Amino acid sequence: MPTVSEIIGQELFNRENLVTLLRAEGAEGMFLLQKAAEMKLQTVGNKVYFRGLIELSNVCEKDCLYCGIRKSNDKVLRYNLNDLEVLKAAQFAFRERYGSIVIQSGEVTNDHFAERIERLLVHIRNMSDNKLGITLSLGEQSEEVYNRWYDAGAHRYLLRIESSNPELYRKLHPEDGKHTFQKRLTALNHLKKIGYQTGTGVMIGTPFQALDDLAGDLLFFRDFDIDMVGMGPFIEHNDTPFNTPAGDALPLSVRFYLTLKMVAILRLMMPDINIAATTALQAIDPLGREKAVKAGANIIMPNITPGSYRNNYLLYNNKPCTDEEPEQCTGCLDARIALTDSEIGYGEWGDSRHFARKKKN
Repeated sequence: MPTVSEIIGQELFNRENLVTLLRAEGAEGMFLLQKAAEMKLQTVGNKVYFRGLIELSNVCEKDCLYCGIRKSNDKVLRYNLNDLEVLKAAQFAFRERYGSIVIQSGEVTNDHFAERIERLLVHIRNMSDNKLGITLSLGEQSEEVYNRWYDAGAHRYLLRIESSNPELYRKLHPEDGKHTFQKRLTALNHLKKIGYQTGTGVMIGTPFQALDDLAGDLLFFRDFDIDMVGMGPFIEHNDTPFNTPAGDALPLSVRFYLTLKMVAILRLMMPDINIAATTALQAIDPLGREKAVKAGANIIMPNITPGSYRNNYLLYNNKPCTDEEPEQCTGCLDARIALTDSEIGYGEWGDSRHFARKKKN
């Protein structure tokens, strides 16, 4: 069995060796994080790129068993930002030179929603003279809708697979025909075919999940040739079936460290992709996102949703920064990024170098 040093040095990233890396503790774990930090500097540099996050709506047609805004949760106060609120948030990101925004919402699939997003994309593109990068994270849609949004100005799309193991995927979602692994995979393939910079990700530390599943997720990212990844620790929400998990739940500290190792390993496996330091990390550790940046992440998504709505977009317990307005985040983020010895790529889209290299070839 090769050592952690041998696996990294010789790039022996098969399933068994990835499990070995995920088990790394102590000095070996520190070595893994250090090598990922070195790889990041060599390939994508020390810049961190902002994606101003606009949580458009918590209305959702899906009923994922782990999610706080699932359709069956009748304790959620549902909301929908109006167009003016969305455009004001986008203007804030443009004015603060964030470079890019992410529009995220619960999953909705109807003509009105598709047309509304298309209209907003055109407005944002015109408002910023096409200088504001736009990522969408709006769930599974038809290929035709994805095409319309791409033509209207979106160029990146994040659709998390949640687990690349179909059996585990079924355990995380109700068996109602709407939540199938194949539908999620088909949507990802449509996005890639259309030309989006395609992103996905998984939850780390869910009930029923083994280290072998996480190793499989890493191989899925590589084999799918993904451009960007957003993955974070699984955190329970009080009003979901997974609040009292049916399987053995790992301690939050273990989930946190596993997430850092997943970020580090993926940076070593796919050196030039974009990797987000997700907000869920900060729900466990006040410096969670900063530690992920040190471990290889290069994307931060400051929340620019109007403060009055943030407490209603709770996918999990203890979500940070729900009591702030967007203006309060900027100075805080400058200080936080400085702690990582990184610089902020203000005014830059920070597109995936992996995607650019593929296009060139």
